[in-house]
Amino acid sequence: MLAGAPARVGAVPPTVQVLIAIVSVQVGAAVAKQLFTAAGAAGAVTLRLGLAAVVFVLLWRPSLKLNRHALPVILGYGAVLGTMNLCFYLAIERIPLGIAVTVEFLGPLAVALVGSRRWLDGLWALLAAAGVVLLSQTGGDADLVGLLFALAAGACWAFYILLGAALGSRTTDGSGLALASVVAAALVVPFGVADAGTTLLEPSVLVAGLGVALMSSVVPYSLELKALRSLPPRVFGVLMSLEPAVAALAGLVVLGEALRPTQWVAICCVVAASAGATRYGRPKPE
Repeated sequence: MLAGAPARVGAVPPTVQVLIAIVSVQVGAAVAKQLFTAAGAAGAVTLRLGLAAVVFVLLWRPSLKLNRHALPVILGYGAVLGTMNLCFYLAIERIPLGIAVTVEFLGPLAVALVGSRRWLDGLWALLAAAGVVLLSQTGGDADLVGLLFALAAGACWAFYILLGAALGSRTTDGSGLALASVVAAALVVPFGVADAGTTLLEPSVLVAGLGVALMSSVVPYSLELKALRSLPPRVFGVLMSLEPAVAALAGLVVLGEALRPTQWVAICCVVAASAGATRYGRPKPE
């Protein structure tokens, strides 16, 4: 039965795989936020990264024999992965999920726009900036500390993208991701233990944490890696631009986080800016 699973996944169109991955990661974030009452934000991210690392290691069985070029990239990627997720969970502890993901998305958008002198790319940057201004002027739920944590997560996401290319070129299959996940988990464990203590070992908390790990890490990363083998990078980027909107919907449905009309407009501005920058950006030199 399990042997047929890869074939069934392969039969799913790659665009649908990406959309499933997006829904999975954002619903996983909403479920993780519900776990905060038992384990805290740091405890929840420790469970997510720690259990995801165990699953990735079992799936990929990475070799510990690494060349000297791969090790620094794995360590850097793992450090960025751990910091990004910790900052993101600390952000959604304070602000709605949709707002946090929208602000965080400025990181990959900056990567898409950096160094450009085209007027059209300037338009996308202005559109994203307008979205951020709208988010910052929506009243009491725009907690400043939460927004700063989301910005920090976005900065980490930018480095995550840049290091991801190096990781893919210096490691094989998912072995680099598996080892980097172990590094990320080791980085956040002290924060999780300080936040939740032995609560992390309670069976109900572990089961919930495993669900978050599967939804937020294992399923989306696996689907995205498979989809990228057949999808053009720009199509993939446009689809990923939907993440802020999906996050806002997940927050509304799972957590009851209703956003104001101006906040939805702000999210749409960032989604449109990201999709436009990805779809109409400068082609990479061959």
